[in-house]
Amino acid sequence: MKNSKTVKKALNMQRFLAPIVFIIASFVLAKVGNMSFLGVFITFLVMSILWIIFYPKYFYSYVSRNTKKMIKEGKNDGLLGEHHMILSEEGIIDSTSNGETKVTWSGIKTLSEDNQNIYLFNSSVSAYILPKRELADVEEIKTYLKSKV
Repeated sequence: MKNSKTVKKALNMQRFLAPIVFIIASFVLAKVGNMSFLGVFITFLVMSILWIIFYPKYFYSYVSRNTKKMIKEGKNDGLLGEHHMILSEEGIIDSTSNGETKVTWSGIKTLSEDNQNIYLFNSSVSAYILPKRELADVEEIKTYLKSKV
C-alpha cells in the first residue's frame, strides 16, 4: 500500500487539503463571529499542524483495520497462505492449494522493493510479493527481474 502512487496521492490530498480548509475556516469564523482573528487563527493553525503530523498514521491504521475486516469476511484461500512461484523465461507461475496462475512478463507493470520484499506489480493495486528471506540470492533475482520487466 505504501508503494502505490495512488495511495500516496490520496494520502497527501487528505493530509494537506484539510489544514487549508482549517485555515480558511479561521478567517470565516473570525469575520462572522466577531472573534479575535489571532486567537482563532492560532487554534486552527495548531490543529492543522497536528493533522499534518498524525494523519498518515491514522490513514494507514484505518486502511489496515478495514482490510483485516474484509479478509475475515470471506474465503481468501487463493489470496492468502502459501504460494509457490516459478520465474520462467515466459513469466511467473504462481501455485497455491486453490490452483495455478500464470502471468507473462508483459503483464508485470512495475518492479519495486523495500527492506523485506520485492514487489512485481501487475496492476496499480495488485502485486506478486517475493519475500527476500525466502530467496537464495536476492541480487541475482533482482538483476534477472530487471531484465524481464
